[in-house]
Amino acid sequence: MQQSGAPPAPRLATCPRSLIAVPMTRFTVNDVPVHYRLPPETPLLWALRDASNLTGTKYGCGIGLCGACTVHVDGHAQRSCQIAIGAIEGSFVTTIEGLSKERDHPAQAAWIALQVPQCGYCQSGMIMATAALLKSNPSPSDDDIAAALTNLCRCGTYPRIRKAIARAIDAARSGVAIDADAAPGTSPAQAAEDTPALRP
Repeated sequence: MQQSGAPPAPRLATCPRSLIAVPMTRFTVNDVPVHYRLPPETPLLWALRDASNLTGTKYGCGIGLCGACTVHVDGHAQRSCQIAIGAIEGSFVTTIEGLSKERDHPAQAAWIALQVPQCGYCQSGMIMATAALLKSNPSPSDDDIAAALTNLCRCGTYPRIRKAIARAIDAARSGVAIDADAAPGTSPAQAAEDTPALRP
């Protein structure tokens, strides 16, 4: 409280929020150039989910251990909760929504054909980690798979995940597509057409 006769307290100058410069980070997400007007330390996970509405990438632990937030950055599987958008300026990011236009990547098709998910929450991260592994090593050993897939599944679907990975490896090697039907009455093209990541 100011006493009478005392000089007025100094006022802090304020700037309207609209005039504060917010850095813009540019990179490519699912083959679409994006500009995020977010602080550069924003985790990629939140830029994808909150700014781009790509909610297939899940928040699991926030400390890079569970893998639910796995995406590809320049072709490599990365935990998006641990990557600041400012650190990947100019990079190419792929989320589960952009992995394959018709949702027919061998990993996706194997997951569907073998009905891998239980709750499904961690599965997009599992599929993205598997896809990155198959791209870098088309014939991985069991040890290679164990080293590449450190993702957690709290429902314990690991036996089905291993079977799906083996099925995806066989399909990728042979070039024969896995017969994985979409939901009854829905074609794969129809299932993919409303995916936000696939619209230019």
